[in-house]
Amino acid sequence: MSSVLTDLLRHPIVQAPMAGGVSVPELAAAVGEAGGLGFLGAGYKTADGMYQEIKRLRSLTDRPFGVNLFMPQPEHSESGAVEVYAHQLAGEAAWYETELGDPDSGRDDGYDAKLAVLLDDPVPAVSFHFGVPSREALERLRRAGTVTLVTATTAEEAVAVERAGADAVIAQGVEAGGHQGTHRDTPENDGAGIGLLSLITQIREAVRLPVVAAGGIMRGAQIAAVLAAGASAAQLGTAFLATPESGAPEVHKQALTNPLFTRTELTRAFTGRPARALVNRFLREHGPYAPAAYPEISHLTSPLRKAAARAGDAQGLALWAGQGHRLARELPAGRLVEVLAAELADARARLASRPVIGGGSR
Repeated sequence: MSSVLTDLLRHPIVQAPMAGGVSVPELAAAVGEAGGLGFLGAGYKTADGMYQEIKRLRSLTDRPFGVNLFMPQPEHSESGAVEVYAHQLAGEAAWYETELGDPDSGRDDGYDAKLAVLLDDPVPAVSFHFGVPSREALERLRRAGTVTLVTATTAEEAVAVERAGADAVIAQGVEAGGHQGTHRDTPENDGAGIGLLSLITQIREAVRLPVVAAGGIMRGAQIAAVLAAGASAAQLGTAFLATPESGAPEVHKQALTNPLFTRTELTRAFTGRPARALVNRFLREHGPYAPAAYPEISHLTSPLRKAAARAGDAQGLALWAGQGHRLARELPAGRLVEVLAAELADARARLASRPVIGGGSR
């Protein structure tokens, strides 16, 4: 494991920072206590809401943890497309007896205020999604004693991460659930994501930073595979989503292994940015027409998603999930870390004892 990460975790297992109320303090604490690195997802929260969760987490554990921030998004000129999509969703609002959200509710996710909190009261690790922070921000966090990680979905993005001065890069393969952390949202690249093992190799050959691998990882043997490919640790989201400590709605947890949901798909239906979710009614009906408009579409559909959660309606929820969702296990988060670590050790032992084909002497 890279020396940058050794002080943060005993096992090379990172719990992904799933925004929207999934990565709650109880989940991050349980992962940390078991030897992994737990993360809070600050996306969609206020700066004070983030701070209150940090305080709660600190009351639960003295183990290191991380906080994830969404980068502010650039302006775009598709207001007409957002209006058309809002008209299409009127039937959904009537069905769930709610109003659509205001698409102009802000683009920066309170980034500056959250960063100020994390500089004033530093945490062990901070990761960033949807872009690269400024060199100044990363340097200030480093001086505060915070390890910084930034998501990259291509080798070119990883180079930008290294140039900005981050401590590590999170290589997010196309298999990952939830939002792809692309630095620029370019619709012409939809569906052009790179598989995790190929991405690790490309990033390892492009930068010298430690790599945390993310995307579809559900078993210890898969962690062994990404470590063998050159990663220093593995980041798992969907695997922890099903745990009792996760803040995901119960209907979301159950959907991961429900035979009604047979596959995942990258879609803009819920937020206007590509994100991998289980294919349900909402995704099928609205995905083909959703514009590239994040966070406007996210604001617009937020009341619909909340109403579907209250109703326990899996067909209207954003069922974020990676490609390995059918492998989800309903284990307590700490126990899951222990099982993954044991599986990893077993995989390494089996690999070490296996004869190498063609490796004999002549």
